Amino acid sequence: MKTLVQEAQELLRRQYKQTPALAMVTDHARTCGTDPADPFHSLVEPMDGCGVCVPVGVHRAVGGLHDAPTPGDMLCAALAACQDSAIRMVANRLAIEIIALEVRVTAQVDVRGALGMEADVPVGFQSMTCDIDLKVEEGTPAKLLDVLSSAAQRCCVVQQTLHQPPPVRTRFNGLSLDPVDTGKTPG
Repeated sequence: MKTLVQEAQELLRRQYKQTPALAMVTDHARTCGTDPADPFHSLVEPMDGCGVCVPVGVHRAVGGLHDAPTPGDMLCAALAACQDSAIRMVANRLAIEIIALEVRVTAQVDVRGALGMEADVPVGFQSMTCDIDLKVEEGTPAKLLDVLSSAAQRCCVVQQTLHQPPPVRTRFNGLSLDPVDTGKTPG
């Protein structure tokens, strides 16, 4: 008997094997802030058209009020959610019954980098930890749990993206970023 995940993925796997281009998907998120004059608050829609805008704030360590999840919290949430779903899907494919699952992600950053205080302090998290509290049906073979652990980590898109980050291109649309015309002719 097929599991829910096996059933849901069977046709997809055949299609992707036959036409790999079909496996390329694009995710989106956009800010939908209401007051551009507020430097400490915005809203983000985590999926185009989903109709849910999540409040985002700025961490107190860089001068914000920290009265809403920060972008760093959202990154931790993305990793926790992706790892959680990867574990659930792989466990289902392996017919492992999960009794309880909690994924907690913590990340450490030296904010002096973001504040531009010291050139040798990087901007970005220096470390992230993903703690997984997993309880499965008693009697599940240890070897199967090893397969679950390694496969769930390998299949977690966010974790793998953090391990090998893709190039990120930033475009300022609508702005003229050309050099200022000084009126001098090139010589």
